This record gives sequence, structure tokens and C-alpha cells, in this order.
Amino acid sequence: MRDYVITVNSTVDVPKEWLEERHVPVVPLRYTIDGETYTDMEGLSSKEFFAKLREGKMSTTSQVNPEEAAALLEPYVKEGKDVLHLGFSSGLSGTLNSMRIAGQMLEEKYPGSKVIVIDTLCACLGEALLLHHALKRKAEGVGIDELAQWAEDNKLHVCHNVTVDDLNHLHRGGRISKTTAVLGTLVQIKPIIHMDNEGKLQVIGKERGRKKSLNKIVDMAVEQAKGWDNDIVMITHGDCLEDAEYVAKLVREKMGIDNILINNIGTVIGSHTGPGVVAVFCMGSRR
Repeated sequence: MRDYVITVNSTVDVPKEWLEERHVPVVPLRYTIDGETYTDMEGLSSKEFFAKLREGKMSTTSQVNPEEAAALLEPYVKEGKDVLHLGFSSGLSGTLNSMRIAGQMLEEKYPGSKVIVIDTLCACLGEALLLHHALKRKAEGVGIDELAQWAEDNKLHVCHNVTVDDLNHLHRGGRISKTTAVLGTLVQIKPIIHMDNEGKLQVIGKERGRKKSLNKIVDMAVEQAKGWDNDIVMITHGDCLEDAEYVAKLVREKMGIDNILINNIGTVIGSHTGPGVVAVFCMGSRR
């Protein structure tokens, strides 16, 4: 059986060191803010990035093109390894299609090689959670085809429970109307968002006040996770660590899980959520 590597996009939003320790190559997206273009995971720090957003600066993102993706994956194929790519949701970016084209280019250039691209229909630490479980199975000796099938079978069990503090970023992204954003901000309405089965973010509820919204996303995770053996829960935040730690405390109390990864949301996804986003990711029966 040929050896293989698991690769991801930078939207996986775990620390670079976490990926380096596990030998996971990254295909990055880019973002442009204040007239400068940066590579995700390599550009501004979270503090610098969210400070600019709070100043009113706009950040726009760009997808990976096939040639860039192929160039980053080629060294592994060239040395005789296959590739299993866990890609950023096609519901949020055209990057997935670029990854598939890159895979086809490499398979044609290197006959006998295999580049499997999975549309995870996940984002942020949802991608990371799927990666976490995939790496465990690879370490147990599971082959690329079996692991690809496992990923396809389980990707819709990765639950994304999200709330944001500033409705204006959702308005800019076309998720809600300007009127809703203005009125919601005035009365402290905090939307509850999830990732649907098409890999798109959907507003599915609302709470009045920040604390209630944080409690709600944990309560959703508690219900989703019933009957599932979650060895880890992941929490992301948009430069609001205190809120993320509050959510982690609730996870420990309500889910009985101590293994929790907390990390700032990345700059590409953070461009669309804005500062103040908090999300809980777990494996569950349904999204």
C-alpha cells in the first residue's frame, strides 16, 4: 500500500504548530485588508487583524487557484505518496473546485498516483475536528480509500454552533438585511448560526444578550453529542478569549469533556464573521 499524506486548507484554523507537529501540509487562502494582501496563517496576527476590523477596515478574501494548489501538493506526489485533501466547504468558497482540478492535473502528470479531494462541507475548527479523527485513523493503519470513505460518511456529523457579536459583518456578507442588522444591534440581538448540510452558514435562531447566546451554542452541542464519544471539543473565537473560556467552562460542566482546544478564528473566515464570533464544534447525531 502506497504511503499518503492528509492535507488541508488554511481555513482549518488551528495553530500552525499543531499542524506542523502532525506533519499536515497546508494549502493557504489569502485576504486583502487596508490595501495589503496577506497569506492566511502567515500575515497579520489575530490581534492586529481584528483591531483593523474594529477600526472599520474591510477585509476581502480570495480562493486558491488550481496552479497554486498543484504546486503545493506536487512534492508529495513526486516522491511517490498519495494525497487525501480535506477541503474547505464548497458552500463557502470556490477553493474546493480548484483543489479538485489540481488533483486531476497531478494524477495526469504522475500516472499511478492518487489525489482524493473531500468536500468536507465544514469550516474552521469543524475542518480541524474532521482532521483530528482522520489523523487518528491514519495512525491506526487505515488506508487512503477507507479513510476517504470514512470522511464522506462522517462529515455531516461535524456540528458547528456559532454566535456573533456584531450583526453588521453578517449584513456585509449578505446573510441578513441592513434593517435587521441595525435593529438587532439596537436591542442586543445575537444570532445563532449553524453549518447546514450544504456547507453553508445559516441563521437558525436568536438570543437577546451575549451570555444567553453563549449558553445556547453549548446547549445545542450537548443535545447533538448525545450518544457520541467526543474525545475532544473545539472552540474558536474572534479575539474574545474570555468568552471562549466561559464557553469551555460550560462544556466541561455540561458535557463532561476536559480535552478542549481553543484557538482564534483565522483571518480568512474571520473576514466574514468579524470580531466577537464564538463557536463550538463537536461530533454529533445531526447538525
